[in-house]
Amino acid sequence: MKKLMILGASYSQLPLYKAAADLGIGTVAVSTPGDWPGFQLADECSYTDISDPEAVLEAAQKHKINGIATCCLDAGIRSVGYVCEHMGLKGLSAEAGKLCSDKYLMKEAFVRNGVNCARHICIRNREELETAVGTLKFPVILKAVDLMGSRGIFRCNTKEEVYSHYADTMTATGKDYCLLEEFIEGEMLGCEAMICDGELLYCLPNNIENYPGFVPTPIGHSVPYRKQKTLGGEVRRQVILALNALGMDNCPVNCDLMEKDGKIYVIEITGRAGGNCLPEIAGLYYGINYYEAIVRLAMDMDVKNLFAGESLRPAVLSHILTSDKDGILKQIHNENNPQPDLTDLSFNVSPGDEIRHYENGRDRLGQVILTGKNLQGCENRLVEVLSKISIEFIA
Repeated sequence: MKKLMILGASYSQLPLYKAAADLGIGTVAVSTPGDWPGFQLADECSYTDISDPEAVLEAAQKHKINGIATCCLDAGIRSVGYVCEHMGLKGLSAEAGKLCSDKYLMKEAFVRNGVNCARHICIRNREELETAVGTLKFPVILKAVDLMGSRGIFRCNTKEEVYSHYADTMTATGKDYCLLEEFIEGEMLGCEAMICDGELLYCLPNNIENYPGFVPTPIGHSVPYRKQKTLGGEVRRQVILALNALGMDNCPVNCDLMEKDGKIYVIEITGRAGGNCLPEIAGLYYGINYYEAIVRLAMDMDVKNLFAGESLRPAVLSHILTSDKDGILKQIHNENNPQPDLTDLSFNVSPGDEIRHYENGRDRLGQVILTGKNLQGCENRLVEVLSKISIEFIA
């Protein structure tokens, strides 16, 4: 039996394990020790830090794998590229994996290759920070280069905020440097794609719903992109430029972008499928199991035919369930009845769990996925679905 090594064994990676099993492929779960559900689904396990490329390569050789993949998290991207290159597997090169995992190296590659992106300055000490503050206009972003989500990222409107949050950023990061970037005030969007042997198999821009925190954090996505007719072509062009800049090939693609005054900027790009239900959205839109596509690509199986047809659904929307306060969960009350358009309504917390007010993806309570004839219909339906869900805390 051929084996697929999957980096990560949490809730988000479970569909990869299931897709591999459905294809008759054995799985090797890789994560640090813990009560991770992927360990229960996998055929074999390796208790290894997925952010350590050499350790992951050692485990991959020991388990004699035929492919390696991850989804919904960035920690293992360098290891994916490292293992693919050293074992001759289908996937990212070691250099591409390295560039995907460091936002400074990524931005430098963007600039060299003509990708539209925000101005940035690498900061290694307080003196460089003070010089940079006088170079960029406010607001600015302090950004850790090696973390995902909103960790280590702070929007700063004044010099005082920059100096205050610099220590927070450097405490969060594993590097001895960070970035100070101009803040592009515009409309966020995302793009999911997949590249195989230099061919972009699909390119799906999506609208983003942000949680209104100190740094806006995506909690929802929807397709089709509202400005597809006017800006869809430019999104595709910038994504291709970014892929070429980093030398990315044979991988799923997750890209964050910003649109300002009709111009598309690439914020960052990486070689894995996005989180927050983006694989489900892509799968529903194209009428496929997108996790199967990820497995097929990693195992060097045919994947191009999955994207040969037209999209099957006019609109798809996802929304992450959140709480605006802390507490111990007593019960989630859900009065929604099963309906064909309510593709998924699930919860990943149980009574007795500690609930935290939402700051990033680790604070999610569950998810909603809806399909419809148009985006407005999906958005109206989401309001209805959410009105029938309430959270009860232990007093």
